[in-house]
Parts: sequence; structure tokens; C-alpha cells
Amino acid sequence: MNKQVKHVILGTGQLGLAIMDELVAAGRPVKLVNRSGRVNEPLPAGVILETAEATQPDEVARVTAGAEVVFFCVQPAYHQWPEQFPALAASVIAGVARSGARLVFGDNLYMYGPTDGQPLHEGLPYAAKTRKGRARAQVANLLLAAHEAGKLQVTIGRASDFYGPRVTDSMAGAMLFAAALAGKTVNLTGNLELPHTITYIRDFARALVTLSEHEVAYGRTWHVPSAETLTQNQFVQLVEAEIGRPIKVRSAGAWVLRLVGLFNPAAGEVVEMMYEFNESFVVDHGQYAAVFGTHVTPHQQAIRETVAWYQTPAFVKDFADLKD
Repeated sequence: MNKQVKHVILGTGQLGLAIMDELVAAGRPVKLVNRSGRVNEPLPAGVILETAEATQPDEVARVTAGAEVVFFCVQPAYHQWPEQFPALAASVIAGVARSGARLVFGDNLYMYGPTDGQPLHEGLPYAAKTRKGRARAQVANLLLAAHEAGKLQVTIGRASDFYGPRVTDSMAGAMLFAAALAGKTVNLTGNLELPHTITYIRDFARALVTLSEHEVAYGRTWHVPSAETLTQNQFVQLVEAEIGRPIKVRSAGAWVLRLVGLFNPAAGEVVEMMYEFNESFVVDHGQYAAVFGTHVTPHQQAIRETVAWYQTPAFVKDFADLKD
């Protein structure tokens, strides 16, 4: 491994590439790792791409040798989390432990389960009854147990549903931005008048890089900062203001998602997470703010940057057949 490349990102999805952007902007060489050896965009100067199978500890050790920080952003397909995520995490832990690097995991909030509308904070128990929530809890427990056992240093940053450049698979992804820009009906989920925290992907990436740089961050979990919590309808209104035209919205219930799930397993998997959209879902990031400060992109600016990305020729071509 090039001795100057101290930051390795496992996974080249939306979060991995957002972290790449943050590190490159800071002038740091980066190694990206995925299983295909391909990324659907030109890579910036100072970024290299290597191929590895993250489910194999030997492969993980090979591509992280000499690293100081490894960002764990690779994950199985959404509908395969229960069967594959814990084993993947165990492989990453074993491989990174051999390389001696610190490990930063980009997590979500599924492990808490319903909170009856109370704000989500890091002290909540892992009470999820859903398949994916239990899988996420198992992964977090594996990571923190490895830290406590002295195998490696681990920190976990958690974000809510996110949006932004490259984010297509999300409540505020292509179903919202691509549909709105195409003049199509926007399909959302649950009660659109309840508050629901969403996280800008670039804020998530920035927070994970910040966590990676501070010893105090390791051995615990952190809710990364998000801009003010809005209802889904309020967020749509901000998108309307940015694109300059009204947006038609409808809310899909569980039965619609089950029907779509017959053809799209990922959509069907959303059903068990419906509670997040049928109760207030407000994320408390006070612990992070008290230690590292709160640096978030206002929704208006983040939406402007997101709309600009959705208007790029490559995206418009890929989604030209978007249906109403």
C-alpha cells in the first residue's frame, strides 16, 4: 500500500463516495475498495480503487494494510441484512484488527425500534423487533465488543434517513427529487404531517471524518448532526421553492409497499419500518454537539445542491424512464 494513503473506505456507495469527497477536499489521499473494481464516475486525483471481497478477512487485511483509519461503508443488499450483515461485520473487524487501523462505521437508527414519538438518543436500549433492526443491533454489538476486547478501536456514527448528491434509494431520494423534477407524482410514506429528521449525506460524511480524528470518539456511538427536523410535507415545500413549481404528493401505505415488494424485495422490506413514519421521528444529536459542535448544512442549501446533482446529464439519462 502507498505509505501516504492512510484513509481507506470500504464501499463505494453514496456514503463512501461522500466521505471520499470530504477527505479529498482536505487534501488527503484515499483508497476506495469494492468488489467490482468499478465506480460510476471519474475519480478525483489522489484517489485509488482496489478490488476486494469484504466478507473475507484476509482480503480486508490486505487492502487495509498500512492504513490509519478505515471507514466501514459496505453493506449487503437491503433485503439481505439479517442473513449477511453480521457475518460481513465480523469479517471487517477481523481484517482491520490485523492491519492495526481504527474503524469508523456509518450506521443508522433501526436498532432502537419504536419510541412512541420520544426523541432518539444514544442511551436508548436496542429494542427493535424488526428483522433489520435486530441485524443492525447485532452489528453494533459486534463492533463495540471488539473495541472493548482491545481488538481494535471502533467508533460508530448514526444518521437518520439521508438525502443529497448520489442518494437515490431513500425516502428523500429519487422517489422525491427525480419525480418532482420530471413533473411526476412524488410517493412518500406514512403520516406526512409528523416530524421526521433527515440527514444531509455530506453532513454525515463530515461528521464521520470528524469522529475518525478524535480519540474521545472511540468506543461509543454518536448521532451525527442533522438540520432542523421538519415534516415530510414541509420538506417537500422547500423542494417546491427550489424547483419553482408545485409538487403532487401521495402517501403509500403498507399494502401498497407489500404489493410493490412482490416485484422489488427492497420495497417490500420497507413495510416493517413503517413505524418510523407513523410516529414522530426526531433524532437528538446533543451528545455530538457538546463535544464537536454542530456544523450542518441548512436544508435550503442542501436541497439546492441535491437538485443540481439530479439535473446532471448522467442522472437524467439513467432515470429518463421514471414512471408516474
